[in-house]
Amino acid sequence: VVANRLPVSAKKMKDGSWHLTESSGGLVSALLGITSNYDCTWIGWPGVFVEPGPDRDALNLALAKHNCYPVYIDEEMLDLYYNGYCNNVLWPLFHYVPLPLEARLSETKNLQNQWKAYVHANELFARAIMQLYQENDILWLHDYHVMLLPKMLKEIKPSMKVGWFLHTPFPSSEIYRALPRREEILRGVLKADLIGLHTYDYARHFVSACTRILGLEGTPEGVEDNGQVTRVAAFPIGINPERFTAALEQEEVKAHMEDLKERFGGRKVMLGVDRLDMIKGIPQKLLAYEMFLDENPDWCDRVLLVQIAVPSRTHVPEYQRLASLVHEMVGRINGRFGTLGSMPIHHLDRSLSFHELCALYAMTDVALVTPVRDGMNLVSYEVVACQSKNAGVLALSAFAGA
Repeated sequence: VVANRLPVSAKKMKDGSWHLTESSGGLVSALLGITSNYDCTWIGWPGVFVEPGPDRDALNLALAKHNCYPVYIDEEMLDLYYNGYCNNVLWPLFHYVPLPLEARLSETKNLQNQWKAYVHANELFARAIMQLYQENDILWLHDYHVMLLPKMLKEIKPSMKVGWFLHTPFPSSEIYRALPRREEILRGVLKADLIGLHTYDYARHFVSACTRILGLEGTPEGVEDNGQVTRVAAFPIGINPERFTAALEQEEVKAHMEDLKERFGGRKVMLGVDRLDMIKGIPQKLLAYEMFLDENPDWCDRVLLVQIAVPSRTHVPEYQRLASLVHEMVGRINGRFGTLGSMPIHHLDRSLSFHELCALYAMTDVALVTPVRDGMNLVSYEVVACQSKNAGVLALSAFAGA
């Protein structure tokens, strides 16, 4: 399994040892079932850059116990590759957000540097893979961070079995063709044997982009290029529900549920669990909740919105502005409708532990999954898996993707 991030995050402790915690995010949740049933090695960035030496050796050893192999990317390269080309160019375009307008020549040059960093990062992943690859291994590449990787690997070893899966939407060809490096990226991906996307619409958009931009032939199976057929199909991703249902029987989760029941005091609980991201619809959700309280004042003391907003890409100015906007809205709504005894919104800028999250899912009356454009949103699955004894309501956006 090859992805930008490893399923664990590394943190150095005061005594010099490395502490590993499970990374948050849909990709990790979705693949936990795979890694427990198959002999998997996960290749990706460990979340930190460590210079070669004893510290790196210690971290490599700790990661190896979790079948993880790190790809080290220095901070300058990471900023250009991850914050730059991945999240400033590819990610917005794939979510139908127009590319930023370069007002200065220096910004155009910076975009060129971001592209070079993207190519170099994909080369680093290719080197790491070849150090571990053994005959008959199957490589499963994930997401828009490694779209050049299939071609790089096939040039090294043409017989290699490579699959690539996109965890975001794939936009229509009219949107995608606005990308300056559109052809290189499509040709990089098309060297994979199998390309997977979340929905039939996304798969259709990908095939359409290949036919209109590259002039290739689309077939019912996928895309044909000089006799070579790359299969393109929709594979809606899911979770391992038994992990959640089993957790509800654990004493730790039951204790959390009793604590929440006492804290909520009989009020109806609405829940949002999102990454703090422009596409997740958090401001829209807060405005809708404010309108509900405004039109139904008798509900102010009878309902509670719990919004978990996990910070992401905190160094990107747009995300910093979004965080400020959300905090301002939460403060305004709590100030307007709150009392000394209760607040209508409980907002957390952090992720919860797995057991805390399961307890919260189980106690929820209305789960609000409200993205304005999303490729994969597993919160809806997780809520349903934990609602065995509490028949709550799921409000699911039509734009939630899988």
